[in-house]
Amino acid sequence: MSSWAKFKRSVFINLAPRIIYFFIWIIFLTCKKSFSKTNLTNEPCVVLFWHGRLALMSFAYVHWWKNGQNPQRRAKVIISDHKDGEIIARVISFFGIGAIRGSSSKGAVKALAQSFRELKSGTDVIITPDGPRGPYHSVADGAVVIAQKQNAQIQILNYEASKFWQLKSWDKMIIPKPFSEISYTLSP
Repeated sequence: MSSWAKFKRSVFINLAPRIIYFFIWIIFLTCKKSFSKTNLTNEPCVVLFWHGRLALMSFAYVHWWKNGQNPQRRAKVIISDHKDGEIIARVISFFGIGAIRGSSSKGAVKALAQSFRELKSGTDVIITPDGPRGPYHSVADGAVVIAQKQNAQIQILNYEASKFWQLKSWDKMIIPKPFSEISYTLSP
């Protein structure tokens, strides 16, 4: 890779997360939000949400973790080791969310081992069970294995929006439109 290509990649990797962070905050601030009254379990848990709901999921963390019944409680998200994963990891770090790097295709054993350590230390592990490559809304084994091996409860996190853009991607990602209504749910 040429030095010019490395420079462009570096600028992109450093600038894109800030732009995305700004964009999702604008959307979130203009929308009417509601959150289900469900609380997190008392013990560390595995939290699942669909890959296509990634866009505004960090705000659920702010609601249930940082501003919830136990603000010291932490969570980490399993994120791919690829460059798009690096951008996502940087965006969520602005919210105070940690990352466990690895996916089913790259670094799976490392991510699995770190997930076990995090749960043992009291940190919740958040997973998109259908990501990073699908198939759409299909639960991969890793999420269930992590919960079973650590005897951790699984909680399901989701949001729906009254108006949204839907990307033509494998995960059919939705991005709520400004001034829409967003309903977040956390299921025990």
